[in-house]
Amino acid sequence: MELRRTTLSDLPAGVAKPEYDADELHCGVVHFGVGAFHRAHQAVYFDRLLAAGHLDWALCGVGVLPGDRRIGEVLDAQDHLYTVVTVDPDGRRDARVVGSVADFVFAPDDPQGVLDVLSSPATMIVSLTITEAGYGVNDVTGVFEPTDPAVLADLADLSTPSSVFGFLTVALAMRRFHGIPPFTVMSCDNIVHNGTVTRTALTSFARHHDSDLADWIDATTAFPNSMVDRITPATTPTVVDDLRRDFGIDDRWPVQSESFSQWVLEDSFSFGRPPFADVGVQLVTDVAPYEHMKLRLLNGSHQAMSYLGILAGYTHVHDVMDSPDLREFVASYMRAEAAPTLAPVPGIDLDAYIEQLLQRFSSLAVRDTLERQIVDASARIPKFVLPVIRDRLAEDRSVDHAALVLAAWCAVYERGEVPMIDADAGRLQRLSWEDHDNPGAFLTNRAVFGDLAGSPRLRGAYQRAKRLLQDSGARGAVRRAVAQSSIGSGQGH
Repeated sequence: MELRRTTLSDLPAGVAKPEYDADELHCGVVHFGVGAFHRAHQAVYFDRLLAAGHLDWALCGVGVLPGDRRIGEVLDAQDHLYTVVTVDPDGRRDARVVGSVADFVFAPDDPQGVLDVLSSPATMIVSLTITEAGYGVNDVTGVFEPTDPAVLADLADLSTPSSVFGFLTVALAMRRFHGIPPFTVMSCDNIVHNGTVTRTALTSFARHHDSDLADWIDATTAFPNSMVDRITPATTPTVVDDLRRDFGIDDRWPVQSESFSQWVLEDSFSFGRPPFADVGVQLVTDVAPYEHMKLRLLNGSHQAMSYLGILAGYTHVHDVMDSPDLREFVASYMRAEAAPTLAPVPGIDLDAYIEQLLQRFSSLAVRDTLERQIVDASARIPKFVLPVIRDRLAEDRSVDHAALVLAAWCAVYERGEVPMIDADAGRLQRLSWEDHDNPGAFLTNRAVFGDLAGSPRLRGAYQRAKRLLQDSGARGAVRRAVAQSSIGSGQGH
């Protein structure tokens, strides 16, 4: 059965579906980056809001990249409906048809259409999932240093914007001119202090063109920090086929994720907000403890397992967790190195959280791939792993687990057996070859490692880890690392 508004009533009784009238919806939110994660996470929360009668909070999606064209075409063909399949750790699958993405604009074809919806008084929030690499803010210095060609082009000429920050700047200038309050800019990417980073990026971009506008944005626009969590692999043909077989739904681009979902959001908005708490969003005054916990434990563990798992010959996350040696290494990384760097998290038992993560990683049905975890690693490693290393070194404690992760990252590049999708891939490849004869050369990439590039203690731990990988292989190396951690109880050398 093709997924359309006219077929909703014919769907199986067990499939949740929109009961609200699509013609009554108004887009109060514009979202840049309508990818799998957004559709499985934020869009589901907004779907709950619409189901509760808050019809002014539908989403208008915006695509700025060439690859975004397809999702717009799929949404248009399916009356802006798609299916989210969630999988419990025990393998139970549930399907929900989501209709909260009520409109979509493909910016390369209609830049004015993007500006029209952004400048509309109906738009109260602009949300972002543009990946960790999409902000152009240096992780070490905190300075806006963009390399994205579209951003650089808009910095040179903003007459027809093509980048996210170009569109936001022009739209906020229009709102200011017409006396319309600024929308809230709400980042939902995996970045520490993502709201603060977004403020830096947008005000720096705007200041390049108009310092008065930049000051107005900084003074009047809210940039709430947030923590988002739901493991969501890329959609595969198997997901499409399984949905058709098990639920009778013909959806061109469904999304499958784990059943777990969490959204912790700073309650700071410049132009109103929906009743987020009513649909499961945790509104707080300080997101920092939650984001540090999630980024250093969940996202950091994905980095810890992926390179070593690839070197051990594995493809999926659950394969790694099915290996006793690698599972124990991931658990040891969290308990011995990452968790001790965290401040107390309100309402969270960290031991229980770690156990829950191990169970989530082990889900056979989610089928998350290791290759997905290593995309844009030069942007992810500095946000998920290096902060743990900095804090550990500052306390004169061991970084042997994290150093082994870095050594495995280099080794995967050196082998060249897995496609590495990364803006810095060329330099990382060259440094991995140099590292073969000069262990530690990989760490000299200051664009990634910053001040850690000159750390003698990190270099020593890295060189030991590299030798361990060469002598014992991935499985032997993790066994040795865990055993050494048990003996040394995480103390410094």
